Amino acid sequence: MNISHENVDAINAVINVALAPEDYNPQVDKEIKAQAKKAKLPGFRPGQVPVGHIRRTYGKSILFDEINKLVNDRITNYISENKLEVLGQPLPLEDDAQYSWDYKDNFNFKYEIGLAPAFELPFTAETEFAVYDIKADQETLADRIKNLRRSYGKMTNPEVSEEGDVLYATLKQDKEEGLEKTTSIRTDIVEDAKIKKSLVGLKKDDAVKIDVKKAFKTEDLARILGITEEEATALDVTKFELTVKNINRLEEADLNQEFFDKLFAEGEVTEEAQFTEKVKEEVENLFKQNSDQKLRNDMYTFGMDKVDVKFPEEFLKRWLKATNPSISEEELNEGFADFLNNLKWTIIENRVVTENGLEVKYDEVINLAKERIYAQIKMYNINEEPSDEQLNQFAIQLLQDREQGNRLFEEAKALKVFDHLKGLVKLNSSDIEFKEFEKLA
Repeated sequence: MNISHENVDAINAVINVALAPEDYNPQVDKEIKAQAKKAKLPGFRPGQVPVGHIRRTYGKSILFDEINKLVNDRITNYISENKLEVLGQPLPLEDDAQYSWDYKDNFNFKYEIGLAPAFELPFTAETEFAVYDIKADQETLADRIKNLRRSYGKMTNPEVSEEGDVLYATLKQDKEEGLEKTTSIRTDIVEDAKIKKSLVGLKKDDAVKIDVKKAFKTEDLARILGITEEEATALDVTKFELTVKNINRLEEADLNQEFFDKLFAEGEVTEEAQFTEKVKEEVENLFKQNSDQKLRNDMYTFGMDKVDVKFPEEFLKRWLKATNPSISEEELNEGFADFLNNLKWTIIENRVVTENGLEVKYDEVINLAKERIYAQIKMYNINEEPSDEQLNQFAIQLLQDREQGNRLFEEAKALKVFDHLKGLVKLNSSDIEFKEFEKLA
């Protein structure tokens, strides 16, 4: 077998594969014999089908399959051995050659490949980025404490409505045979301040007329009335009569030992000041993720701006069509710019990995899966503490899903690249309150 490649230009190349009978016949003969042992055909005992019969009946099909596997394997090895940074996968080039497929042909195949463009990584020890230590301001801290208290509060049915209550009410369109729906309405999602004020001070069986399009976003209105967003947009009469059936209010939990023990280990927190400090610590730990995400975004923007490259766009379009036969020309063109952006950052990440000998290990992917599973469990039950053994089992099950496994591997790679860049560049740290940080993000 002879395999080589020639560059068409800096980002396009052609791989040439030449096969002589001695290159493929041993593999074909081996597969024909294997098929003869496994074949179950009328008139022959199992495992006793003559090799010649298999060759006459299925030989050309086996020859085609084995040559295809042989060529693909050799191309893969060739790309690896020659350290070719290819984009997509090799695509066969059509030619006019005619083959008899009689085990005597000399085959010549050509495959086009797209090459990653050459570029220099822009990240150096002199590159500067801002990094923020985000502090919880009083408003953010108060909101978090309120949400925690409401999460462990109790539902009551007061006689008179207040802002933030949930009204169980009937909405009836102000016209004959109009829409009518009895449902729960959260007053905190009302957009119009005047309408929101009109829903305060209501009692059971009280009625008030409201303009539902002013009161609610389209998606909220559709959900409340049980109609589609298109139908909500097209409402001809937007005045509805709202009649209160019941008032629901979530009372905040008292700041007592029972409440503290629900959130933390029993006896760990015994007074309000300790509780506030714990919540502050929790919130600021979460803010570290916000800070890291902004730094990652800044690094992404910097890298994308500084790396100016051209891609083999025509090849990539052909490859995308070959791997997604149902994609239309319109869909391809609409998503192609985003595809190139993603590809650009991918090759930047891959260059960081290869130039610095970074490696994503299986244990790192497992640990990342465990972190994600743990966070999901705690989201639904703050007091549940899964064992490490349970997390391991869940993580292994998750990684058995190929799509999820690939996603977690790519995430682990991205984190490794991020950690490497953080250690390489110059980080200028400063304190900032969350409200101010939001203006930057």
